[in-house]
Amino acid sequence: MNSNQITQEARKQRRLEKLGTNEPRCGLCGEHRWQTLEERHVAGAAYGDDTVILCRNCHRVKSDEQQDRPQTKPGSDLTLSAVGHFLLGLADLLRSIIEPLAAFGRSLLKMATQSPIRSGEA
Repeated sequence: MNSNQITQEARKQRRLEKLGTNEPRCGLCGEHRWQTLEERHVAGAAYGDDTVILCRNCHRVKSDEQQDRPQTKPGSDLTLSAVGHFLLGLADLLRSIIEPLAAFGRSLLKMATQSPIRSGEA
């Protein structure tokens, strides 16, 4: 290994340690290149510590969507606000995977109706 490879491997190991896994993937698009992956606060950093692994592109999109959420006003119940922001962040993530799952299910059903029954399966 040359010094550049050693330096890159050290960066990779630091990133994997920070992400908490040796095989990280974006929770939305499946990207697996460690250089593009980072943690995203589900509720927003101001409202909680819970994170998910996203690629930079998906993180940017979700962060932009987060800008449209109501801001917590002074004197508000901070616990309720944190829970509300967490639930909205979770809903944003789930919304992003529900339609692809439904589309995949529809495509499987379409394939099933177009495929003949295989012998021994009737």
